[in-house]
Amino acid sequence: MNLKGNTILITGGGSGIGLAFAERFISAGNIVIVSGRRESVLQQAKEKNPNLVTRVCDLDVESERVALFDWVTENYPDVNVLLNNAGIQVRYNVLKADARDKWNDFSKEITTNLEAPYHLSMLFAPYFAKKGAAAIINVTSGLAFTPFAIAPMYSATKAALHSFTISLRHQLSETAVEVIEVAPPAVNTNLGGAGLHTHGEPLDAFTDGIFNDLAEGKVEIGYGTSVARLRMSRDEVDVYAEKLYQATKNLIE
Repeated sequence: MNLKGNTILITGGGSGIGLAFAERFISAGNIVIVSGRRESVLQQAKEKNPNLVTRVCDLDVESERVALFDWVTENYPDVNVLLNNAGIQVRYNVLKADARDKWNDFSKEITTNLEAPYHLSMLFAPYFAKKGAAAIINVTSGLAFTPFAIAPMYSATKAALHSFTISLRHQLSETAVEVIEVAPPAVNTNLGGAGLHTHGEPLDAFTDGIFNDLAEGKVEIGYGTSVARLRMSRDEVDVYAEKLYQATKNLIE
């Protein structure tokens, strides 16, 4: 992927990994648009990075996703990169979850992590296919390959997004659209809540590693512990997932 001269839309770009990517892309000479549902967070990001373009969008709402596509393509017709980064992670015990009255809360993971990137990819793919160079980058997770049992919905949505990304890559293989998957390990951000990922990889080091691999043209990118997990055998996955569950199950008891 050419890392400069692009116009890039990043979902969930007001903080965490999305903002780190946005800052790196701006530094490399790109126009960067970030979307998010919280205007205050986007405003803080813009105050820190005046060249950042921001747009409020609730990805859980179908009409807002369509409106985002329409607004971006009308105001920034040179847009040629979509980075599906927005994500939600919730940890819970299925025996204690109130699925009758709180399903709407749980289903937000499906909508944000899965439905939104599917929909946006399908909106932008025909638009990008007419360009000389373009890319769709989907941020999945190492947990797409080795599920985190106490975050079952998150792991499942990321696994589904991984599968969708492979299919999308095949369907767009005869166009100039690159389809890239970034599968992070735990990174020190506020995903799932403040303090839950302080043990994760430093955000700056992670971002450096991903950009090095993007520059090398890789289409499936891990970092740190997720590198090996992308290629584990089924037996290795079972062992890894069991060890991870035993080490963390007390967090949802």
